Amino acid sequence: MDTRQAVANRIVELCKERNITPNALSYRAAVPQSTIKSILNNESLNPGIVTIKKLCDGLEISLSDFFNTDVFSNLEQELT
Repeated sequence: MDTRQAVANRIVELCKERNITPNALSYRAAVPQSTIKSILNNESLNPGIVTIKKLCDGLEISLSDFFNTDVFSNLEQELT
């Protein structure tokens, strides 16, 4: 799994935990639906930290909460 997929999976996981849709998250986080769709469909080459911070605000969690998972802890550095 690469970082982009890990971010997308984490967003889906957090939405399910809160029983909200990605569209509802879009509204809460003031992030365009197209941006969330792009992240979730692995079309975004580099979901920016500012966008992830806005999503965290919409989910009412911190950035550290977002990234504090085994998946992110075990990700290998991507070589491009």
